[in-house]
Amino acid sequence: MQRRRDFIKTAGAIGGYFALNSVDAFGFSSQQPMVKQFGIQLYTLRDIINGKEKETIKRLASFGYTQLESYEGPKGIYWGMSPLAFKSFIEDLGLKMISTHCEVFVDFEKKVEDAASVGLKYIICPWVGPQKSIDDFKKFAAQFNEMGAICKQHGIRFAYHNHDYSFKSMNGIYPQDVLMQETDASLVDFEMDMYWVVTAGEDPMVWLKKYPNRFHLAHIKDRSRTPINQGQHESVDLGTGSINFPALLKNAKQWGLEYLFMEQEYYPGGSPLSAAEVGAAYLKKIKF
Repeated sequence: MQRRRDFIKTAGAIGGYFALNSVDAFGFSSQQPMVKQFGIQLYTLRDIINGKEKETIKRLASFGYTQLESYEGPKGIYWGMSPLAFKSFIEDLGLKMISTHCEVFVDFEKKVEDAASVGLKYIICPWVGPQKSIDDFKKFAAQFNEMGAICKQHGIRFAYHNHDYSFKSMNGIYPQDVLMQETDASLVDFEMDMYWVVTAGEDPMVWLKKYPNRFHLAHIKDRSRTPINQGQHESVDLGTGSINFPALLKNAKQWGLEYLFMEQEYYPGGSPLSAAEVGAAYLKKIKF
């Protein structure tokens, strides 16, 4: 009887191990979760999503995305639905909305209240644009602290998403340094758009290490190896460009990165949906 109990106990432990780990034909565990968590910024689909919101988002779920980041499009952040209706719709597809970009200088408190009501983690400022002086960036930093305080009162976080302009020196000072040093880490986080950091001639990993636990979200979109449009480098399908994402993301979590959102702005030889599908396939292979 004792041997039988020991056998059952051992068999149960083995069964639990196989249930929690992906094991190949030779019995080696990949240590990968059954469902990998990664997302997409809906701006990638801006050319096709209007009027086809549900159809488009269903396709994204079928590609394997589990997280969404919205933006304030023609029908608003929730695509013509109430926040609760949108939440219900995407959750039925196995999706969770983590964050949204929006115009933070208009009706900010209402947008925060709506976001908090459906469990979003972040409200994100996507753009302030190049400024005339470093002092202008200091003023934005002060505003971000105020916005961060409002978000904190509602149980969510405020973040700023970069473009290349904040990584370009102004009289020896990087605006991104100002934004990060002048904001309160307890109130303001950052979303690193790695494409724009590279486009500005900077190394994303250097900045992740310089400001640990400040960049909690990231946009990953690849950068063309050769000019595409009017001599400019632009985004291409993930895995086909010049950015070494496997190297960048391998240890990014230890510096505070939590959420990855695929984004693409141009589709040379393809379409938004094909770019999204390629991006999902690529993200499934990335160690993060």
